[in-house]
Amino acid sequence: MGIIADAALACGGSVTGVIPQALAESDVVHRGITDLHVVESMHARKALMAELADGFVALPGGIGTLEELMEIWTWGQLGLHDKPYGVVEIDGFFEPLLRFLDQLVAQRFLRPEHRRMLLTDPDPAALLDRMGRHKPVRLPKWLDKEALPPHD
Repeated sequence: MGIIADAALACGGSVTGVIPQALAESDVVHRGITDLHVVESMHARKALMAELADGFVALPGGIGTLEELMEIWTWGQLGLHDKPYGVVEIDGFFEPLLRFLDQLVAQRFLRPEHRRMLLTDPDPAALLDRMGRHKPVRLPKWLDKEALPPHD
């Protein structure tokens, strides 16, 4: 995250960071960003980031990246936000995950419309362009028996 923040700042951009208090007291906080919000917890961090963001982009990363991507996608699926989200597919990094998501669709654990909500592109600029044309998906909840798709 620090490398991306530095690159954005070097290009004249602004960078907003949100960090929990426990981490703000350590050496991991980037002191050179434009705006830093220190919050009480990781839950408060994710909520504030979701509020401040116009959209969400995941780059290759670890379990925290995956957890945050899945949570923001779940919130989108539930209609808690209408913001676009996607992954920059660098050198096939997300390919196993994308295949798994397609398996979820094939086995009817994920609707095809919800699968298409996760945008992917190897080119960050192209991904941002697609995100700019994002249209929210609104479907009836599967919890409603009338809304369930037919079973094969």
